[in-house]
Amino acid sequence: MVIGIFGESKTTQLLIASQVVLSMQLGFAVWPLLRFTDEQAKMGEFTNKLWLKILGWTTAMIIIVLNVKLLFDTFVPNAMLKEFYQFLHLPPPV
Repeated sequence: MVIGIFGESKTTQLLIASQVVLSMQLGFAVWPLLRFTDEQAKMGEFTNKLWLKILGWTTAMIIIVLNVKLLFDTFVPNAMLKEFYQFLHLPPPV
């Protein structure tokens, strides 16, 4: 239906937009899943092992931080973005 309305030239943009939306939702799915599987009272003997907790929470934090950065880079005006990245001594996004 989307191809019929916008044509084939917009399919790549639609695919990218859908992946961005899915990425934003991933943090909201991983966080409660890790909390649930970390609870001994609910999971019993199937509670996450320490190495899996560390790996899971590290991955969740990376996903959330990168999503916040994506939102920041997308919605903050370029002038403010450039100053912020210069303050952090980082190259501004292109």
